[in-house]
Amino acid sequence: MSTKTTHRPPATRWGAISDNRLAVEAMLDSLPLPCPTLISRPDAVYVTVADVDDLGVWLRACGGTIRVSPEFGGVELWMLHTETPERTDGSTVAVRVCVPVLADESVMHDIRAAVKA
Repeated sequence: MSTKTTHRPPATRWGAISDNRLAVEAMLDSLPLPCPTLISRPDAVYVTVADVDDLGVWLRACGGTIRVSPEFGGVELWMLHTETPERTDGSTVAVRVCVPVLADESVMHDIRAAVKA
């Protein structure tokens, strides 16, 4: 009998959703990150934050790159593409942190520098 823990990939879509959510919630237990809205999907966990400064908190804690949507109605959607820390089985979960930003909004340099061209 072995005491080594093995990680089995979730067998269902719902298993993947649950596994992803648990991974991000575990990360949030150790990192004080703003997370007013968390939606888990099989491919990633999506977090929507209140303002671009909250996006900067996530960027500094987790790293990653930011992509900006085309402007629509004077607003752009800024999305940080990052991931959870590596789990014991070596896997990570993709995390997408989103925030709407006014097109002419002043954004801190470190956040703007993370935008992928």
